Amino acid sequence: MNDLGIREKWLLPKDEWPLSTVAGSYTYFADGDVLLAKITPCFENGKLGIARGLTNGVGFGSSEFVVLRPSEALDAEFLFYFLSQDSFRDAGARVMSGAVGHKRVPKEFIQGVEIPLPPLPEQKRIVAILDEAFAGIATAVANTEKNLANARELFESYLDSVFVQRSGDWRLSTLGAEYDVRDGTHDSPKYTDAGRALVTSKNLRAGRLDLAKVKYISEEDYVSIAKRSAVHKGDVLLAMIGTIGNPVVVEDEPEFAIKNVALFKVGHNRSGRFLRYYLMSSHASAKMMAEAKGTTQKFVGLGYLREFPIRLPELDIETQLVEEISAIEFETGRLYQISMRKLEALEELKQSLLQKAFSGELTAGKEASDAMRQVEEIA
Repeated sequence: MNDLGIREKWLLPKDEWPLSTVAGSYTYFADGDVLLAKITPCFENGKLGIARGLTNGVGFGSSEFVVLRPSEALDAEFLFYFLSQDSFRDAGARVMSGAVGHKRVPKEFIQGVEIPLPPLPEQKRIVAILDEAFAGIATAVANTEKNLANARELFESYLDSVFVQRSGDWRLSTLGAEYDVRDGTHDSPKYTDAGRALVTSKNLRAGRLDLAKVKYISEEDYVSIAKRSAVHKGDVLLAMIGTIGNPVVVEDEPEFAIKNVALFKVGHNRSGRFLRYYLMSSHASAKMMAEAKGTTQKFVGLGYLREFPIRLPELDIETQLVEEISAIEFETGRLYQISMRKLEALEELKQSLLQKAFSGELTAGKEASDAMRQVEEIA
């Protein structure tokens, strides 16, 4: 399955085995076949591709592939683009069956999907238009993603310059000496359909609380957890398990409890945002990840966090630095939002072209140039 890209036209198998070790045990396919993942989430993500250049023209792979062998009247690349449509994947996702985490698209659904079939030369002409347009879109996506990475790297580099290069004469202390460091429950309370939210490490994302998939607990459990670690506005939260870090400043008076999340109570004479920026810096985050315990899942303990070193400037310098870093973070966030809107617009353009291709609207030779003009406008 790893050799199958996400809406990448060509399958790129990396392993070569003797025929005797795979025949009869895996799904067979050949050059020119279109492979489509049928299991969740691979199907929804768009994992598919065309086999070509196989050793001796044959291949074997996962039983989670649907193999589609085009007839002489159907171009494989035309079929690939048809299966790349969001509308196709959305329809398939609605009829999936099986246990949670192992749902699959029924074979009958795939067999029953109707596909428009213009003459073969027209199919190839449409494929050529889509190839040209999608190549331009791919270049624009790559440039946008590079700009995103550059913005993140610049911000991270600035944080390191603050907490490494400029902190040499700051006072050395520990997190436990400067902040009231607690942790949430390590138990697994019974979840309910409604009630109080239980924030875990998974809900800390990119400097904010993401409650879209939060789970709920009873008022009784909430009160019990709050006795140990009541969260208030201005506190700083940190993921203690999995991807260590992702610090968040609590901006509003909360009504949630925490699990496997560290809680830093920040005194009135200190800034929670300064602490968050320090914990975000690679100077601190890389050290925590390197020293975290566990093999399958990394974690840091409360005692470790309390002894974790931190250098602190005078209060007036701390205030000044928070203002400087906040301004740079704001600009980085603005660039991030612009880039994300560009990526969304480019994806919408791809789906618009596919919709036109399979509804008979992609007939004029100027469609590719029109698409490239739209790409330039978005970029």
